[in-house]
Amino acid sequence: MNSSDNSMPPYGAALGIVTDHDEDGNPVLSVPFSERMMGRPGFLHGGAMSGLMEMAAFAALRAELDRRGERMRLKPVNIQVEFMRGGTEQTTYAMGTVTRAGRRVALVNAEAWQDDRSKPIALAQMKILLSPAG
Repeated sequence: MNSSDNSMPPYGAALGIVTDHDEDGNPVLSVPFSERMMGRPGFLHGGAMSGLMEMAAFAALRAELDRRGERMRLKPVNIQVEFMRGGTEQTTYAMGTVTRAGRRVALVNAEAWQDDRSKPIALAQMKILLSPAG
């Protein structure tokens, strides 16, 4: 795990989010449990989980755009998060999957899990506005 991941924006770096590994061209992000991630005692804060999935969605979209050789400015339009179960005091992982990346809008799904990937703790859908990077 890379503790000084320069690809993270300041919010992601402040939470301790790093790129853990790559799966079929999609970055998998991780964050260890810490006080920065804590909500109620012993559990992850919902906003921190949402932030992790937002970072995973952006990382997946950046990877897709890089594969296509496109430099785009990304602007979130909306995000919908579903919390499936409480995240506990352990490392949390997240990965985004681009479902559509057109010329102006991208749709990205993200999931967060802990010890068992088949049991996600949260799911997110994100719509992102694309514009040429100037």
